[in-house]
Amino acid sequence: MATGSRTLWKGAITFGLVHIPVGLHTASIEQGVDFDWLDKRTMDPVGYKRINKKTGKEIDKDNIVKGVEYEDGKYVVISPDEIEAVYPRTTQTIEIQRFIDANEIPFVYLERPYYVAPINKGQKVYALLREVLIKSGKVGLAKVVIATKQHLAVLVPSGKALVLNLLRWGDEVKTLEGLDLPAAGVKGANVSAAEMKMAEQLVNDMSGKWEPEDFKDEFKHAVMKIVEKKVKAGDTETVIQPEEEAPEEASNVIDLTELLQRSLKGGGSAKTKAPAARKRSAKTTAKTTAKTTAKSATKTKARKSPAKKTGAAARKAA
Repeated sequence: MATGSRTLWKGAITFGLVHIPVGLHTASIEQGVDFDWLDKRTMDPVGYKRINKKTGKEIDKDNIVKGVEYEDGKYVVISPDEIEAVYPRTTQTIEIQRFIDANEIPFVYLERPYYVAPINKGQKVYALLREVLIKSGKVGLAKVVIATKQHLAVLVPSGKALVLNLLRWGDEVKTLEGLDLPAAGVKGANVSAAEMKMAEQLVNDMSGKWEPEDFKDEFKHAVMKIVEKKVKAGDTETVIQPEEEAPEEASNVIDLTELLQRSLKGGGSAKTKAPAARKRSAKTTAKTTAKTTAKSATKTKARKSPAKKTGAAARKAA
């Protein structure tokens, strides 16, 4: 892992009695152009306001409630206590539910990747899991809670690293129903042998190796050239950002290396002992983090954003 890579989350990979202490690191970078809104008169950042869409007036946060639309124009109001009660409880674990063949998950389910790196002397067991996944051609289907949201995820070996790729839930992926698609197969699609041969030749002629540096966001680079030109010309402005509250840090995870060693030596049946072991390992962390995390998330969503972002930047998530 590159020096300076910030750990976003600390926890453990678990399956059976095995616990591998790990940290998550972002594996992607949002590369779109980040336009901020500024007041052209003062160069102050422009943020969001709580506006009543009917009256056009700003309202106090104490008068805002959260509602879920269940029919067109009809809502159910959910209280903060009701929301807190159903928040997923943070266990700080990437809990593998089952191992499946690597080619079973369609690309459409992949959503956001994270690098997983071992911590607290978990190097050897981390390597063991990585190598057994490579040899078996399997990946680990897991559940994990990040920032009070539960995710389905897949743990995939990639070179020296394990990558945790968050997945979309099954009901978040649309079916093919309603799409006007050609029939499957060459004959079904009415493709002739000559057309197929020419297409194969074209694919062969255009084939090459995967070189990600060969491709770039042309719009971003064009905008940044304009920025560099204006910086050299001294055509710049100074913007003072308001201070923000520091985010709460996650609780430390219990070191379970000794339990891991006993498990590898045949310390018990994974089927009978794993649930109890996981409950014991997560008990302390869950009690101390669940309530504060839920409250923090509710407050954060109500807090004003320091500056208006573009759609791509606003969708960033930890």
